[in-house]
Amino acid sequence: MALFTSLFVAAGTFGADIEGVEQYTRRIHESTAVLSEMMDAKDRLVAMNLLRKAQCVGIVPGLKRAGFFVGAKYGKGVITCRVNDSAGWSALSTIRIEGGSIGPQIGVGETDLIFVVLNKKGEENLIKDKFTIGSDASAMGGPVGRATVAATDARMSAEILAYSRSRGIFAGLTLDGATLRPDKDDNQKAYGRGVTQAEILHGTVPPPASASGLYTELNRYAQAWNK
Repeated sequence: MALFTSLFVAAGTFGADIEGVEQYTRRIHESTAVLSEMMDAKDRLVAMNLLRKAQCVGIVPGLKRAGFFVGAKYGKGVITCRVNDSAGWSALSTIRIEGGSIGPQIGVGETDLIFVVLNKKGEENLIKDKFTIGSDASAMGGPVGRATVAATDARMSAEILAYSRSRGIFAGLTLDGATLRPDKDDNQKAYGRGVTQAEILHGTVPPPASASGLYTELNRYAQAWNK
């Protein structure tokens, strides 16, 4: 009984779907591990001065990719945004990323993905039911490492920066042509009612207790915030 109670509390509501909460909680834990491992790399993947200025942060563990020159992508992850112009974080929304890209990629595999939304305009794109990266929002592969100049240049020319880890190799990831949208079904299962992306990311929905570890990691690297 205590287990079921903790699962319901983790979702922030007693009307939540048990299986949906379990999947949501597992995705949160996987996302926490991805953020921690990618930021603890010997030469940090995500430039910390960018993460500290992020408006939103999205994490997609195990983004599936396949293709021969024309690549396909599919994955689910979570995203959170700053709330009320403060260093606090919103509840987590489950998102789906899908789409293709043109490039010299061969074979199949999985890639862990972190993307950093750099401004309010980028956040407002997230509120849409669906938007295409590279068309509705400018994006680029984020600068790898601590290079301040590169990070500053990137920040001025894109709304979204993306980073990837595949088989231990870190790199900036091109997402042009990929679509991003909230997973309404998963969010409803997790929170026990129909909630919009805007409600979640604007702070109307209470943050889930199960995400405390993820918030700790975010604050560890992104707590300083000075827009």
